[in-house]
Amino acid sequence: MRVVIQRVNRASVTIAGKLKSSIEKGLLILLGVEEADTDEDIKWLAAKAVNLRIFDDENGIMNLSVKDIDGEVLVVSQFTLYAATKKGNRPSYIRAAGHNIAIPMYENFCKEISALTGKETKQGEFGADMQVNLENSGPVTIIIDSKNRE
Repeated sequence: MRVVIQRVNRASVTIAGKLKSSIEKGLLILLGVEEADTDEDIKWLAAKAVNLRIFDDENGIMNLSVKDIDGEVLVVSQFTLYAATKKGNRPSYIRAAGHNIAIPMYENFCKEISALTGKETKQGEFGADMQVNLENSGPVTIIIDSKNRE
């Protein structure tokens, strides 16, 4: 399981011209799922994301988590995080999980984020053509792969 975490002042997802979800200050998480991912990956990565100390404290030092600031979280599925680009110029997505695995993993990841933050996790729509709008704060962008824990 792989995520791109962006610290945002605001973010939103629009589908077919209609607003699906939006958040104010918090995290926009782009989530990629591969076939080998497990519930352990979900738990580890969700905990890592919500406990990352990437928000400024009163001294302007990144020392607070999204939980500490009572921020919001928007999770968007993004199979392209598993693009293989070694050969040629057309990415291969063979490592990305198919719908039957990825959808329940995505939904469980969002539920785990909600359980850890005590707030509703806003979502995109799996498989939809989404327009994601964000105002990155910092910018702060962090990439984490659950297979690289050490």
